[in-house]
Amino acid sequence: MQLSPDDVRDVLRVLDSSGLAELHLETAELTLTLRREGAAAGWTAEQQVLRTPVVESQLSAVGEEDEPAPVQAEVGEGLVAVRPPLLGTFYRAPQPGAPPFVDVGDPVEDDTVVGIVETMKMMTPVHAGVRGTVVEFRTGNGEFAEKDAVLCVVEPA
Repeated sequence: MQLSPDDVRDVLRVLDSSGLAELHLETAELTLTLRREGAAAGWTAEQQVLRTPVVESQLSAVGEEDEPAPVQAEVGEGLVAVRPPLLGTFYRAPQPGAPPFVDVGDPVEDDTVVGIVETMKMMTPVHAGVRGTVVEFRTGNGEFAEKDAVLCVVEPA
């Protein structure tokens, strides 16, 4: 298993949004431990590569900053933004070719699943969190969504 700089950034974003203090990942070729050191400090990493060489150009790219993601406009007054529980790829349907969980105009309840977010091959359901009607989707199917992104907008009942 070879980790790219983007993979490392994705792991760190997930960990920052999750509040976990430590993550240990072990495969046949790689052992990776990430640990939060104190409240204000960032992450420290111990990585032991068993069979996969690490290329220095990959390591130097890890510290580079990404372009900031465009900020999505907030929702209108009286409307509720549905946001992902963590960052990842947003999907409106349970699998490719399947109908979406909900469409614009559909009624939703607090526990209605409006989509799923894939993070590191793990699927997390996104619930509406409010009773009402879906009025707009701001994040498209298969698009990457930051934790504070607006996935869809619901008009409360």
